[in-house]
Amino acid sequence: MAELVLNPSVQAKLQEELESVLNPPNTTTNNTTITDEMVANKMPYLGAIIKETLRVHPPGPLLSWARLSTSDVGLSNGMVIPAHTTAMVNMWAITHDPTIWVEPIKFKPERFLDGSSGKYGLDVRGSDLRLAPFGAGRRVCPGKNLGLVTVAQWVAQLVHRFKWVEDPKNKVDLTELMKLSCEMKTVTTLNF
Repeated sequence: MAELVLNPSVQAKLQEELESVLNPPNTTTNNTTITDEMVANKMPYLGAIIKETLRVHPPGPLLSWARLSTSDVGLSNGMVIPAHTTAMVNMWAITHDPTIWVEPIKFKPERFLDGSSGKYGLDVRGSDLRLAPFGAGRRVCPGKNLGLVTVAQWVAQLVHRFKWVEDPKNKVDLTELMKLSCEMKTVTTLNF
């Protein structure tokens, strides 16, 4: 939601997508209910926003694929991982690597749409390690599908019902702290 506040053109485009799905042109339909089927099959831009958010702000920057080397391991680039070293996958570094992602710091959901370069039409559920916020393989998060559907439904509902804008007195700061999970460094409390 913070990225949508900071990127009003992205929010407006999502609102247009929601409106076109709920109330298709040349029909008298006036839907107000966003279904899981709509989210999954008729809202590609919403899906792109979710993927881009998981790329820019991976919830678990260090995946739990920790491995302990039992002996010195030579890598193809000449580096050596000494024996008894714990190695982990740094998903944050992968999702911000300019050799993998064009303009990696910029929030650009369009990169995940078919009409773009097509380079990033990937699944976030662990089959492509350029973006695997839920892990991969035998230790993939068992709640990944539920998490994706739930978050997409929440975002769709919130954006459909409200226009989200930045409070000039409490600017959105997306600076993050890397811990076990990625957290916002500054959390603003709103008084109503």
